[in-house]
Formats: sequence, structure tokens, C-alpha cells
Amino acid sequence: MHGHRRCVIDIEASGFGRHSYPIEVGFVREDDRAWCTLIQPSAGWVHWDPAAQRVHGIPRDALRQHGRRPQEVAQRLNDELAGRTVYCDGWAHDYPWLGRLFDEADLAPSFRLESVNRLLDEAQLAQLDRLRQDAFAVLGIERHRASSDARALQWALDRLAT
Repeated sequence: MHGHRRCVIDIEASGFGRHSYPIEVGFVREDDRAWCTLIQPSAGWVHWDPAAQRVHGIPRDALRQHGRRPQEVAQRLNDELAGRTVYCDGWAHDYPWLGRLFDEADLAPSFRLESVNRLLDEAQLAQLDRLRQDAFAVLGIERHRASSDARALQWALDRLAT
């Protein structure tokens, strides 16, 4: 099964829409190395959606107290993910959020962000959500933390790999 294992990333954000920004990022590499961190909002990042907070459960104060600076997060992502194709399941949101992080850090990503839709046909895509739900139970992890969501997605992709 390992031959098909993918590097997966997940990003939690302050909300949706143009002014939202990443607040947590987590990845799991194909070699099982994982990393997750909260992101400290930079000065211009003020958007906050209480509805989004109800989903991810991360209070804004936690970002200020425990978050790493965007520069540090982007650099670490580049160090850990260099040269890889990294898959996500919310590309339309994750791509701009990642862009915002790297712009703030004044860096270019050393890896390529790609949608899991590129890996799966329609029948497999139809199974993805159910498998991802299964993963939370099987792996004993909680949802809506970036590293858990990434691990669940990776597990689901492992099951769909032919």
C-alpha cells in the first residue's frame, strides 16, 4: 500500500471569502512524518468568522498565544515539503490561503499544491467522504484539526489507491 501513499496537507482558516487567512496548517508526508502548527495572524489579518470558529474550534486568542509567525511556518513547510506534490481536498480555498501565507512570508513555495480530485475518478470521489469519516474512528483522531484532517485524508486515499 505504501507505494501509493501521498503527501497531504490541510489548512484551517479564519473563515471563507476574500479576507480570510490561514490559522492552522498540518501535513502528513508519504513517509508518515507529520507536522502541525497554529499561525499567528499578521497585522493586516483581521477577518474573523464566528461560524468558522464553531467548526474548527480554535479561538483567536490561541493564535496569538501559540501561533508561529507566517515567515516561520512558510519556511518550515518549504523545508519539509520541498520538491513534492502535496494534495489537499479543498484546493479552491487552500490554494489562496497558502498563497496568503507565503506572500506574507515573502517566500515562494518549494512544493506544488494539487487537488485530490486529480487522483480520483468519479466513483472514487463518491467514496472519499465516507472513507474520511471512517478514518476518524479507525485512527482515533478528532476532526477539524489540520493534522488530523490531513491524516484522515491520507488514510482514505490509501484505501482508494489501486
